[in-house]
Amino acid sequence: MSFSWPWALVALLAVPILLVARWWLNRRRKRSALTVSSVALIRAALPGRTSWRRRIPVYLFLAGLLALAGASGRPQASLAVPLNATSILLAIDVSGSMCTTDVAPNRLAVASDAARRFVLEQKDGNRIGLVAFSGIAGLLVTPTTDKDVVLGAIDGLKTARGTAIGQAILTAIDAIAESNPDVAATGVDLGDAGPNARGDYEPDTIVVLTDGSNTTGVDPATAARQAAARRLRIFTIGFGTTEPAQMMCTADQISGDSPFGPGSPGGGFGRGGIRNRELDEEALTQVADITGGRYFRAEDADELSDVLADLPRDIGLHREDVEITVWFVLAGVLLTFTGAGLALWWNRAPSLTRHPS
Repeated sequence: MSFSWPWALVALLAVPILLVARWWLNRRRKRSALTVSSVALIRAALPGRTSWRRRIPVYLFLAGLLALAGASGRPQASLAVPLNATSILLAIDVSGSMCTTDVAPNRLAVASDAARRFVLEQKDGNRIGLVAFSGIAGLLVTPTTDKDVVLGAIDGLKTARGTAIGQAILTAIDAIAESNPDVAATGVDLGDAGPNARGDYEPDTIVVLTDGSNTTGVDPATAARQAAARRLRIFTIGFGTTEPAQMMCTADQISGDSPFGPGSPGGGFGRGGIRNRELDEEALTQVADITGGRYFRAEDADELSDVLADLPRDIGLHREDVEITVWFVLAGVLLTFTGAGLALWWNRAPSLTRHPS
C-alpha cells in the first residue's frame, strides 16, 4: 500500500496527543480530588462499570481516528483490475519433438487444436498474434482482431529442428512494440527504467507453449528480463508426458528442416525414434516468475485445453494502484461513532424509581 499525500499522515499524531492529554487531565484530577468521609457511599451511588466497558469505547474511538488520519494521506492499494482489451502473442513450439505421440495423435496436432479453441474463445477486440519457433523464431501473424487469419496460420504449423525459446520471447516483444507505443523494441536502450519501473503491467501478454528446453539462441531468462523491463507478462506452458513415445508426424507437419528430413519415413506418416520429454520446467517457471506471469503444466489434451481456457482470467487482469480512501473514511466514521455510541449508552444515568410512601 502507498499514499498519494504521505505528508498528510502527520494527522496520525492526533492520537498520541489525545492520549497524552487524557493522561495529564487524569493526573490533575487526582491531585485536586477532595477527601470525603465515606468512599463506600460514593461508590454505591455511581453506576457499576466493568473495566472492559470503560476501555472498548476508547479503543474504538482511537482506531477510528487513526483510520480517518490515514485517509488524509489518500491511500492506494495495488489491485488486480480487468482490462477492456489486450494483445496476446501465442508463441508455439514447432520443434521436431512436437511430433511425439505420447499425446495422440501427436503433440503438435493437440497443441494446434487447443490453440484454435483459445483463439475462438477470445473476446472481440482482443488482438491475437502468432509466433512459431524451432531453431529460429518467426512472427507468422502480427497482433490482429481477425481470428480467421490466426486460425489459418495455426493450421499451417510445421516442425523443424531446434528449440529457441528465448528468441521466441524477443520476437513476441518486438511484435508487441510495433502496435503498442508504450513498449520499446528489444534493441532500444531503456536506460535506468529497470524492470517493472511503474509497478503495473502493459495490457499485452506473451504465452509460450513448449515441450522441450532451450537448445539455441538467447537464454530464456535473459529474454524474460527484457520483457519484464517493458512490463510485459509471460505465461509459460510445459506440454507432454514423461513417458517414452515414438515420433510420428503427417506430411503436412514436416518442413524441409524437419528432424526427419526430405526423403525420410515422414513422407506419408513419419516415424522417428523414441523420445522422452526434455521439458525444462525450472527455466519455464523462472521466465514466468521474472515477468509476473505463471507457469502451467499440461500432460494431455484435456489439461492443455483447461490451461488455455483459464488463461483469460489471468491475462485479463493487471495490477494497478487504486485509491482506497473511501474505505478508510467509512471505517473511521463507523469506528468513531460506534465508540461514542457505546460510551453514551454504558455511561447513561440510571433511571430513578419512585417508591410509594
